[in-house]
Amino acid sequence: MAAALGTRGGSWLKGFPRCFPGTTARVRRVYNRAGTLGTPMLSKRRRESITAGMGPFVGLLHTSHIHNSGCRQELQSWRKQQTDSSVLSRSQLLKEPAVGMVSGLLGILLSHGTKVMYQSDMPQAAFFSPLQKMMLPPNAFKGKVAFITGGGTGLGKGMTAALSHLGAECVIASRKLDVLKQTAEEISSKTGNKVHAVQCDIRDPTSVSNAVAQLIKEAGHPSIIINNAAGNFISPSEGLSANAWRTITDIILNGTAFVTLEIGKELIKAQKGAAFLAITTIYAESGSGFVSPSASAKAGVEALCKSLAAEWGKYGMRFNIIQPGPIKTKGAFSRLDPTGAFLKGMIERIPCGRLGTVEEIANLATYLCSDYASWVTGAVIRMDGGEYVSMAGEFNDLRKVTSEQWKMLEEMIRKTKGS
Repeated sequence: MAAALGTRGGSWLKGFPRCFPGTTARVRRVYNRAGTLGTPMLSKRRRESITAGMGPFVGLLHTSHIHNSGCRQELQSWRKQQTDSSVLSRSQLLKEPAVGMVSGLLGILLSHGTKVMYQSDMPQAAFFSPLQKMMLPPNAFKGKVAFITGGGTGLGKGMTAALSHLGAECVIASRKLDVLKQTAEEISSKTGNKVHAVQCDIRDPTSVSNAVAQLIKEAGHPSIIINNAAGNFISPSEGLSANAWRTITDIILNGTAFVTLEIGKELIKAQKGAAFLAITTIYAESGSGFVSPSASAKAGVEALCKSLAAEWGKYGMRFNIIQPGPIKTKGAFSRLDPTGAFLKGMIERIPCGRLGTVEEIANLATYLCSDYASWVTGAVIRMDGGEYVSMAGEFNDLRKVTSEQWKMLEEMIRKTKGS
């Protein structure tokens, strides 16, 4: 293999696309490690160890994970040149584990932020590659104030960044002021728009009242309110204490109600309208074992939003809900899939073949909170890559049946006719 590729990956990486600054060196380091697989001096056990580490990347030879179209085209052209010049034939490319590893790693090395988190080897994922650009035009929220609970991390941080990029003055709230300040500075430095950090424990009505007063004093009445703060963990329901139940429902249901009612009353007094958005989950609708406090509380949030959409429309307020499917953020997955054992099965049951991204949720959130959605209220929008309908259909597991098995089943079914 070393002969085919050139000593330690030298000729193989020659002419690597320059639109990926710093990546060539990283790919070379990966290849250098992978290239040792062909060294006879390595023990069988050592070769197996290295190969095992490469397993997740072998064969990921497409460029669907690279989102800059110019870079993607340049890389595809470079790959074709390597193949056409007989430096490495296509059959070798598919057979060599080291090259498969490097090729697969390209998508990851060239990604950043949350892009890494939806990586999938499901073939259909190539058809559903997420866009990373803003959906709305620049300054869509110029002159508007947005209040986001749980805005320091995860989905909240992503939605705050999107709103700030689109011109909004954002106020983020949670219990951890140090995290909020760090996020506020980070986003503001990139967008040039103000991001305020307000400490608030949404479980406490007094804390909420003080935070809303600070919000109005520092930025003015909000025209966008996103109830994103949440808490969750997995547990058999028979193992739940009263305190465990109360902890989750206080954050999700009571916290959302306290924030919504406090801000809503202030808006009514000021005769100002606003768009409210709640982030729930797909199992708010169906229920789910092992997360019963969260399922119950999220269902309550949806009932609250739909009720107020009917009641407070006369005050110029809209209320909508997003039900995200699985999106790999550190906070959520550390409590819901701490070992990572369920991730593979989770991706396999999603028809789109991948996890969602923070950016996709942020795009939908900004649309629902914008004037483009002024006739949308009381809506519950599921964004889950088809996971809900995949799990709901009684016969959907038949997708695992092979063509040969279908032929056998068809023959068996024909024999039952008339009996």
